[in-house]
Amino acid sequence: MSQVLPPKAERDAMIVAARRTPIGRRNGSLSTVHPHELLAAANAAVLADSGLAGGDLDMIVCGCVTQVGDQAYNIGRMAALSAGLPVEVPAMTLDSQCGSSQQAVNVAAALVHSGAAEVVLACGVESMSRVPLGSAQLEQFGSPYSASYLDRYELVTQGESAERIADRWQLTRADCDASW
Repeated sequence: MSQVLPPKAERDAMIVAARRTPIGRRNGSLSTVHPHELLAAANAAVLADSGLAGGDLDMIVCGCVTQVGDQAYNIGRMAALSAGLPVEVPAMTLDSQCGSSQQAVNVAAALVHSGAAEVVLACGVESMSRVPLGSAQLEQFGSPYSASYLDRYELVTQGESAERIADRWQLTRADCDASW
């Protein structure tokens, strides 16, 4: 009879190190640095802080909203290669809009919990100077919205969405501030 092992879902995921680049201003001092290099520097610092080597990683999960131009072609992988990590370390880049980097952490934890990986580097990058908001919606490549989508949903800005949510659930600014 074989030994019964605990379910893989019982594995704990832990954050062992965290770093970020300084917050820059649009067209400021960081605007001349390629997003691969910004992310590579932050990732290298995380590895140094954790005592891990690049070869210890089973996977890299990166969040990035605007995956065009300087941030295209799986920027998580491009940054790993720019940092000199082993080519054997796979990487994926996901877009979950403003929650992309948080979702990268969630996916990394899920990979560990499931037993699919033991060591995952979660990261994120966005250079608003080099890849401005809306860059992924260039008309020459068509619209990201199909006719059936537009028939079902009204397109509004993030600010308008926030106002509508507040009105629908009678949330005041004071209520929202108090919840922090």
